[in-house]
Amino acid sequence: MAKTRKFAELLQTQISHEFTAAQQYIALAVWLDARDLPRLAKRFYRQAIEERNHALAMVRYLLDRDHPVAIPGTGDVRNDFSSVHEVIELALAQERAVTTDIEAMAQAARAEEDYLGEQFMGWFLKEQVEEVAQMTTLLTVVERAGDNLFEVENHLYRESATEVEDTPDMPPVAGGKL
Repeated sequence: MAKTRKFAELLQTQISHEFTAAQQYIALAVWLDARDLPRLAKRFYRQAIEERNHALAMVRYLLDRDHPVAIPGTGDVRNDFSSVHEVIELALAQERAVTTDIEAMAQAARAEEDYLGEQFMGWFLKEQVEEVAQMTTLLTVVERAGDNLFEVENHLYRESATEVEDTPDMPPVAGGKL
């Protein structure tokens, strides 16, 4: 069995964060769905699946490196919001927090001279740049739309025409991607 190091410990902790993020995104999606905002809801349902897959990619990596894996419960999930703006602000804050966590894991892997761990984190670093940028843009769109949420829905509809659903360079996921 591989020696447990800071990187592996941080990765195990991040699995919990990723599962919590998935649950939080489901809560956001349900809140939006209940307000008849199907495009926004779909965006966050899909985001929940991505976060789950991130957690399972981390599980797969730990298994492949012969580290013990414990599947954690999730943290608290917020369900009540006063506006779509508040929903998107929470999602952006969550993505920024995850970015900080991912950077810390990459730094730990480098400090431990764990080149495989550092290489594994490369995909997640790239992904977080994209996630924060997309959420920042969505927040800007919501702010510009004001009370006209149909503009936000229309924006997401237009954007969906150029979306790429699969990320072939993503690390493998325990159990396979769903």
